[in-house]
Amino acid sequence: MEWFAAPEYWWGRLVFQRLVAAVYLLAFLAAARQFRALLGEHGMLPVPRFLARTDRWQAPTLFRVHYSDRAFAGTAWGGALLAACLLAGAGELVPLWAAMLCWSLLWLLYLSIVNVGQTWYSFGWETLLLESGLLAAFLGNGEVAPPVTVLWLLRWLLFRVEFGAGMIKLRGDRCWRDLTCLRYHHETQPMPGPLSWFFHHLPDRLHRVETAANHVVQLVAPVGLFLPQPVAGACAVLIVVTQLWLVLSGNFAWLNWLTIALACSVLPVAGGTSTPGPPWYEGLVLAFTLLVLMLSYRPARNLFSHRQVMNRSFDRLHLVNAYGAFGAVNRLRLELVVQGTSDRRVSGRSVWQEYGFHGKPGELHRMPRQFAPYHLRLDWLMWFAGISPAYARPWFRPFVHRLLSGDRDTLRLLRRNPFPDAPPEYVRALLYRYRFTDWRTLRTTGAWWERTLVREYLPPVRLSDFRPAVRGDPR
Repeated sequence: MEWFAAPEYWWGRLVFQRLVAAVYLLAFLAAARQFRALLGEHGMLPVPRFLARTDRWQAPTLFRVHYSDRAFAGTAWGGALLAACLLAGAGELVPLWAAMLCWSLLWLLYLSIVNVGQTWYSFGWETLLLESGLLAAFLGNGEVAPPVTVLWLLRWLLFRVEFGAGMIKLRGDRCWRDLTCLRYHHETQPMPGPLSWFFHHLPDRLHRVETAANHVVQLVAPVGLFLPQPVAGACAVLIVVTQLWLVLSGNFAWLNWLTIALACSVLPVAGGTSTPGPPWYEGLVLAFTLLVLMLSYRPARNLFSHRQVMNRSFDRLHLVNAYGAFGAVNRLRLELVVQGTSDRRVSGRSVWQEYGFHGKPGELHRMPRQFAPYHLRLDWLMWFAGISPAYARPWFRPFVHRLLSGDRDTLRLLRRNPFPDAPPEYVRALLYRYRFTDWRTLRTTGAWWERTLVREYLPPVRLSDFRPAVRGDPR
């Protein structure tokens, strides 16, 4: 079928698959390095306990066959190795069926992790990686031209990512409509980057331009993706430029890079093989396309619903999902500061020392760092803990319990442990309001942040305040 092949998109296919492989590599590395404290057998939200209270239809995963921390580590490191091979171009050196099998295996391994990841894996970039990764499998390799139907599915995914985010903003917060949201966003976003301070101090008029441009890119440009070239390509370039702006202004895991990868798939470049592929390949692609179209009904309806939800999966395999971010923007930044003391009795004279996090704001003189596309899951969740104690209840007390126990896996997630020789006697958490300093303060003191105490978040607790742990649960 001549119409089936689109050889002019060989470059877009190549860039898309390599970027997806790079994100897979980072995602598996993050899983391997962080899971023991977060999800392990003695973690804050242990996988065995989750598997015991859910059935296979609620959370399909390879770990239903067998779970152990070694099995999880093997899955994560094996996925990282396979992703590294595909990033290096191994998919172009093997037969078409083998390349598709490698991509499908990556998807299955990461699906198995996401479906037991609970709160730690509840964000839109997880499902976006799964959906993008499966589409990468059906794009084939250099033996065949990119199939037209999958290229359209990539545009449909990019449309949902951008248009969904644009609609949730218009419906979610008045500041998006009056163009004032970016007065606050750069300061109050979950994990600021090294340039966020400077973005925050841009003139208000430029903040309004940023917000208006966001609406154009997320509400108008996605429609242009379905128009003929060069309009579709120009809209894709506009999306890439905007995503690079977001990369500079904050840490959003791999969300921006996957969006860039999807946009690159829209760009045509002359060249490439015109071979449409063997009949079995065409049949698989057409069947998969039909499946995605059938599953797209609920996500499409959600886009235009007054009760629009964001970052929602409509099937357990995360094949077709709803996306969106920052429907509401916080006006204040509330941060938890976790402290410990070695004093055997708490008094007004007790000396409290702060635990340091890699990405979460803490020390006032420490410039925010760039970590994305690598994802610091604990740091990210700490932002939500400051906003909603109820949201953090399942995992925050287990986190404190592990600090009191001197748990090595948990301490590895932190940048600074003020108690290297022995765990503290007590741990507490204070809630502060954090604000970026002004230019004068930064020049004279070197402080990027200033903070004001709001209240005590968690009163001092000691190890004996926790009942004996059962399978890693101290509650």
